[in-house]
Amino acid sequence: MMAPFLALCCFLGLAHRLLAQSTFDPLAYVDPLIGASNGGNVFPGASLPYGMAKAVADTNSSSNQGGFTLDGSVVTGFSTMHDSGTGGSPSLGNFALFPYTNCPGGDIDQCAFPKKARARFGAFANSSVSAKPGTFGITLAGGIRAEMTTTQHASLFSFSFPSTGLDGQPAQPLILQDLTDLADSRQDNGSVSVDSETGRITGSARFLPSFGGGNFVLYFCTDFKGAEILDSGIFVNSRASAAVKNLTISRSINGYPLPGGAFVRFKSGAKPILVRTATSFISAARACSHVETEIPDFDFAGISNAATEAWRVKMSPIKVSTKGVNESTITNFYSGIYRTMINPQNYTGENPLWSSSEPYFDSFYCIWDLFRSQLPFLTITDPVAVAQMIRSLIDTYRHVGWLPDCRMSLNKGYTQGGSNADNVLADAFIKGIKDGINWNDGYAAVVKDAEVEPYDWCCEGRGGLDSWKSLGYIPVQDFDYKGFGTMTRSISRTLEYSYNDFCISQIAKGLGKTGDEEKYLGTSEHWKNLYKADQTSAWWNGTDTGFVGFFEPRFLNKTWGFQNPLNCSNLDQSSVCSLQNTGRETFESSIWEYGFFVPHDQATLMTLLGGPEAFVRRLDYLHDQNITYIGNEPAFLTVFQYHYAGRPALSAKRSHFYIPSFFSPTPDGLPGNDDSGAMGSFVAFAMMGLFPNPGQDVYLITPPYFERVAVTHPTTGATAVVRNVGFDPSYRDIYIQSATLDGEPYTRNWIDHSFFTDGKELVLTLGRNESAWGTHVDDLPPSLGHYAGFNGTYSAKRMTGATGVRSYRGEFGISGNKWGS
Repeated sequence: MMAPFLALCCFLGLAHRLLAQSTFDPLAYVDPLIGASNGGNVFPGASLPYGMAKAVADTNSSSNQGGFTLDGSVVTGFSTMHDSGTGGSPSLGNFALFPYTNCPGGDIDQCAFPKKARARFGAFANSSVSAKPGTFGITLAGGIRAEMTTTQHASLFSFSFPSTGLDGQPAQPLILQDLTDLADSRQDNGSVSVDSETGRITGSARFLPSFGGGNFVLYFCTDFKGAEILDSGIFVNSRASAAVKNLTISRSINGYPLPGGAFVRFKSGAKPILVRTATSFISAARACSHVETEIPDFDFAGISNAATEAWRVKMSPIKVSTKGVNESTITNFYSGIYRTMINPQNYTGENPLWSSSEPYFDSFYCIWDLFRSQLPFLTITDPVAVAQMIRSLIDTYRHVGWLPDCRMSLNKGYTQGGSNADNVLADAFIKGIKDGINWNDGYAAVVKDAEVEPYDWCCEGRGGLDSWKSLGYIPVQDFDYKGFGTMTRSISRTLEYSYNDFCISQIAKGLGKTGDEEKYLGTSEHWKNLYKADQTSAWWNGTDTGFVGFFEPRFLNKTWGFQNPLNCSNLDQSSVCSLQNTGRETFESSIWEYGFFVPHDQATLMTLLGGPEAFVRRLDYLHDQNITYIGNEPAFLTVFQYHYAGRPALSAKRSHFYIPSFFSPTPDGLPGNDDSGAMGSFVAFAMMGLFPNPGQDVYLITPPYFERVAVTHPTTGATAVVRNVGFDPSYRDIYIQSATLDGEPYTRNWIDHSFFTDGKELVLTLGRNESAWGTHVDDLPPSLGHYAGFNGTYSAKRMTGATGVRSYRGEFGISGNKWGS
């Protein structure tokens, strides 16, 4: 652990020096409430970067996956564990607190204890909500003001009360803590105890993860300060007693956990009552240790300021010129960056499942979403944290047997497609992330994904490997007796497994494993086996789209099945497209959209689809006909895939089509679940003007949304700069006319990671019309196959055969291409 610690110290020192040199404060442009309604499902509360403690008010919304919403719902509690931006069931929200100014008539049974009953006291005005990095506040309609902040494992709440309660009697505040979570998933027996002298509440309960199998036990410890204790006790359902201090409660038999918990009542509410609370997966004693060591003095201002400063340090590497730019654009950008550091969460020291000196991160929720842009973004802005995450993933493989595709609350989450942790490891490996990572173990982990089928491939690894190896694709209605998972998604799994294998080949290459490199490059071409050249696509009314050639499912006997290429598109309101047993052969996306998911071999795909002009027409149709859904991650790369057809200007145009129309800095401003910062990272990358093809050392260049963007690498200290000449803040002049890199002419429409680590300067001269910049064959990003057909208007260099081609085989000295050009 010493090397990451020293690197973090260096980073903190560098960041503080940067802050000292500039008065620019990125936190002034962070709005945590973006995505707090309309299904964004963000966590808008108080947290440290990657912190385990996440404090916020919980509402009873149907979209309360992140705890709090601004959709007219009411507050039912204040809790300290959350995820951010997830779909599925609500996540965490365990052991919620709820305050009352008094109980009418002084009778504790007149306070409402169950979550559903106390909701009637949780109304609030949206204007009362305040949120900034590290703190959150809200005022309930009854006049109670709640403020909260956090350390790594503990939360500190401050409750201020009116002088009288609703009955007009003097305040004698009661604060309860219950044994529920957001999803009401408590299992078996929950327990709680309250100390009659100190008011300390401790307890535990068993809960279910929100998107996976298994269960987990969580413990808590809560202390109070600010007023003399009147009495304390426990409650069961709607009744409470100050005479009873300990409770063990069952779930009950009616499918809803029987309400239960503890309370502390105070003699006065004249001063704010402070509540420090922490959770632990180890023990209640560990939770108490967290509150005692991290919040020893109940110093709200000190804890809040430290949390805000931690965020300021993490946000400091990226600075933009604000000249001429609307403030909402800057807020959109920095708020997106902020959301990339909520999840995953650093649970190091809180993993009871195995003993290890390695870091342990949780809430990889889910890697199918995160590999595309969120984790690649952190590779630039926080490589120390990424190294810790990679070490955690590899350590999970050591002790569980496979890399996770999704993991939350110490449990295996459901795998949505391929073994996409392979992509995450490859992306970090090729970008030089080291910091204590055992890459030999990392390579063993990704190879196991490719070669060994787990019994429960629902939640790790890959399924159907016998068919994959013998047929070169995953069949629809596969016969798989070695492992078990939902027998759907045969197209999307085939495409994702193909890319997973390409990513493995890149790690093999870097480790000098030439035979493995060739092997996995070969299997990375399996996607071709589901391409049906004569397949047409028609709308549901029978109107032909005019495009031919799509992926389609195939059976074990190699005959073709059929799925309408428009099924599971943004316009399909009837198909089942997730993990249900009745699901389609593509996951949360159509064949139309998955038709572009060959990230490593765009050249060959383009040839199959009719060449660059046809490729562009198809991309346009995908977006213009609203087939794709930018609120789901498979759409991200399609915005920028025009680069591969020699039309980078169209990528820039498409980026501005979606931002800010679909991504705006308002509570309802996200087009879908933020998915642990995936949406935020899409916005941040797009507005920086450098978008990754994850798992490859490639960033696709478009003009930034600012005159200048500077990124200081946290470990090398070098500052990379992208500067626009002729910048137009009205965004009409968004097309690159020419470029220089470190003062030399630069025509490639992509750049590699050394741009950031070495601190290079990219200067882009902009204009109002599309130019020939980045359109030549030699300017295109690497591809496994050969580019062909570049003899149109925007290709100034006519190409025949493989002349002038850039490919992964050619670039890395691998000869031969059985598909040719």
